[in-house]
Amino acid sequence: CWICVNSCVSCISELCPDGTRDYSPKQMAIRERVFNAIITCFKRHGAEVIDTPVFELKETLTGKYGEDSKLIYDLKDQGGELLSLRYDLTVPFARYLAMNKITNIKRYHIAKVYRRDNPAMTRGRYREFYQCDFDIAGQFDPMIPDAECLKIVHEILSDLQLGDFLIKVNDRRILDGMFAVCGVPDSKFRTICSSVDKLDKMPWEEVRSEMVGEKGLSPEAADHIGEYVQLHGGLDLIEQLLQDPKLSQNKLAKEGLGDMKLLFEYLTLFGITGKISFDLSLARGLDYYTGVIFEAVLLQPENDHVEEPVSVGSVAGGGRYDGLVGMFDPKGRKVPCVGVSIGIERIFSILEQRVEASEEKIRTTETQVLVASAQKKLLEERLKLISELWNAGIKAEVLYKKNPKLLNQLQYCEDTGIPLVAIVGEQELKDGVVKLRVVATREEVNVRRESLVEEIRMRTSRP
Repeated sequence: CWICVNSCVSCISELCPDGTRDYSPKQMAIRERVFNAIITCFKRHGAEVIDTPVFELKETLTGKYGEDSKLIYDLKDQGGELLSLRYDLTVPFARYLAMNKITNIKRYHIAKVYRRDNPAMTRGRYREFYQCDFDIAGQFDPMIPDAECLKIVHEILSDLQLGDFLIKVNDRRILDGMFAVCGVPDSKFRTICSSVDKLDKMPWEEVRSEMVGEKGLSPEAADHIGEYVQLHGGLDLIEQLLQDPKLSQNKLAKEGLGDMKLLFEYLTLFGITGKISFDLSLARGLDYYTGVIFEAVLLQPENDHVEEPVSVGSVAGGGRYDGLVGMFDPKGRKVPCVGVSIGIERIFSILEQRVEASEEKIRTTETQVLVASAQKKLLEERLKLISELWNAGIKAEVLYKKNPKLLNQLQYCEDTGIPLVAIVGEQELKDGVVKLRVVATREEVNVRRESLVEEIRMRTSRP
């Protein structure tokens, strides 16, 4: 979109495909900060990294996403394989495990995915966007990997200082058990689950209307669901539901509630239950989830008009999907998996708005020093010195002019945030020194040429 930088904003949407955007150096600097925080956390938890193709066989993606399958981008058939752009990183991961007969791995994957969605770019919703996924595959004791995934979400959201957040948890088995005791026919479980999944965007009355009017559910069953999905809490609620006369008689719900209780015990040991809510309205519409599901939302602060903090949108989600790998294995061998995906675009939108509001100056380069000259005809000396610095691994720049004015060179450092200037002059060359200037304080010291690299490293190393 560089053509319309100085033109009207409406031009941008004509040149960039709908739901996509360009990123300026400043925006990329903010993105890199976020990526680094996330990758550091993933590595802290022992994850390896993989990559997969940006497109998959269409059959690989078909039937894995429920009602969201209509959002998959199919590529034009050009006389070969039928292909689609990947919708998420989870299904390709499951295909990768099955294809390579891997039964045990802890991996992270950061890459772009594609959805034919209605974009809402101000809220960080795009058609092309990054996902940052962390998954644990393998046969382990119940809820230990699941608890670690929730700990990772807590660490990342705390580290990025996005404000108050809440991680909602539920279990597909509890949902399916709830549907069964409320009188939902088996054939309607998934489609009713998709309706419940809209409760974070629509009021209960509208969701109920969709269940009854569009999906043919009886009004009595919908009303029973309504009683359950408005419940949220912690261990007390789990204990209450374990005593529920209907749910406690359902095998699936009882299993799910037992595991949920165990999960909360582990989360208590991790010290993070203050940010966790067991929420029966959480459904997550994807078909492949089989157990625990979770979603992290940012909260608007309480004010005089609102009794409870209000959610401003999901920034992470995930869950357990024990059957997905088996769909790609010729013998149907299952590999239990649990994982989390961090919603990088929404996080980035929030941080970008915050930087704009604070007018914080963002450095877009990592240059440590500018090699400058105080007099004319010193280009050769500047190039010799900068070559020495580059060879020593110092991040350095030089202005592309034969005889730049010293004032212009210093101004360049001010504008770009370069902290040091190495100045060569006739006297310095005679004395075998370089004048090192600290841009912020204007302090100047003469440094022996052979000691310059060490001096720059010392002055630019982060405390």
